[in-house]
Amino acid sequence: MSYKFNQQTTKTARVRSLFAAALLLACAFGTVTLAAAQVTPPPTPTDIAVPAGNSAYLVGHAFGSQGYTCLPTSTGGAAWNPTARPEATLFASFFGHLVQIITHFQSINENPKPGVTPPLSGNATWQGSLDSSRVWAVKVKGIDPSSDIESCRHTGSIQCLLLQSVGNKKGSTGGNLLADTTFIQRLNTSGGAVPTSVCTVGQTQLVPYTADYFFFRADN
Repeated sequence: MSYKFNQQTTKTARVRSLFAAALLLACAFGTVTLAAAQVTPPPTPTDIAVPAGNSAYLVGHAFGSQGYTCLPTSTGGAAWNPTARPEATLFASFFGHLVQIITHFQSINENPKPGVTPPLSGNATWQGSLDSSRVWAVKVKGIDPSSDIESCRHTGSIQCLLLQSVGNKKGSTGGNLLADTTFIQRLNTSGGAVPTSVCTVGQTQLVPYTADYFFFRADN
């Protein structure tokens, strides 16, 4: 009897956990849509400020890595070079739980904006984890972190950036979380900088980083 009771208790707990997870994802998707007006990015230097007429509607905290490869220099030595765009997973907090909302990687721009010729090497890409919508973007400007900049204060870390959309696409089922994104700011970076170690040509290394990505869209 005790064994069956324990089995039933375990089964009930599992069902409750699955239900809670499903509810959390449903709430998360709704909250992302409804809470747009509550996203307030920190002040930034003019160099990486988003142009007027665009407002932040979503923020995700990223955990990722920047890839480096050791290449020969013109002087006959060797040095680390960024040879791949960062890859990261972005999370948002909903009711005290971290929920994955976006993945960040490099891919071919499948829906370039008019006048944009996508490179064969691909563009930086952000894809919604809940609806598979995507935005491709390129760097407009970057600044090195400084203790004087509140939104980019971790000196020695990867740059803070302003990126502009060069392509957007709705998800396979019509999701549009990122389909209207116009600009992205990468702020509060920590880690990810060029390795300081001596390297040999051909050697590769991934350097972990964290950052906040703020997503903007045109004001209606």
